[in-house]
Amino acid sequence: MLSPAKTLEYVALAQEGNQEAKTILIEENSPLIKSVIKRFRDKGIEYDDLYQLGCIGFLKAIKSFKHEFDVKFSTYVVPMVIGEIKRFMRDDGAVKVSRALKSLNLQINRYIEKYVGEKQEKPTIEHLAKHFKVDEQEIVMAMDSAKMPVSLYAPLEEEGGNLNVIDRVEMEQSTGSDMLENLALKEVIKHLDERDRKIILLRYYFDKTQSEIASELHISQVQVSRLENKILESLRAKMI
Repeated sequence: MLSPAKTLEYVALAQEGNQEAKTILIEENSPLIKSVIKRFRDKGIEYDDLYQLGCIGFLKAIKSFKHEFDVKFSTYVVPMVIGEIKRFMRDDGAVKVSRALKSLNLQINRYIEKYVGEKQEKPTIEHLAKHFKVDEQEIVMAMDSAKMPVSLYAPLEEEGGNLNVIDRVEMEQSTGSDMLENLALKEVIKHLDERDRKIILLRYYFDKTQSEIASELHISQVQVSRLENKILESLRAKMI
């Protein structure tokens, strides 16, 4: 892999339009791109397409990178690659349910809740069709729409369109990986000492296992596990 100084040299050349420099950067950083796209496997996108999207994000990172960012180019690349893949998933990769169908499903659910509270039994499909003045088939489709895969970027009806599904997911779930992506953007990890920074980068950017990291650092897996937990706790404290 290229040294940081050599990488910046090639980035400068690539920004000037040097195609050979771009090719070298992609080839040398291919392991980094592949490590990032691993987390998007089993999302309905072919691996080759994921890699192409990763390369597009990488090229965008080259174009927009500046020395003033005071961050390593490899660190800057990661959120750019992730962003490109998520953008594709938002625009082209999701199965979408129509707003009208979701709205009808919401009304049906509210009506059923009220009906059950009053009658102590669930209304039939025929009853619902008559109440909402639509075909029985449309009632079934609306009720089934809640089970359909919905775009993560679809607006939440109950939030008045101000939030997307992914916003609710992110509010309800916060994994170590998600946290570190945010920390990378805020450049917090650059304040870690060399060993701790290496553990975090290998673990969350390069998807290395604790065993692999232990072998590389010549320590035990138990030590890596303890150090990782300690580092994460320290970073969480700094974010509070």
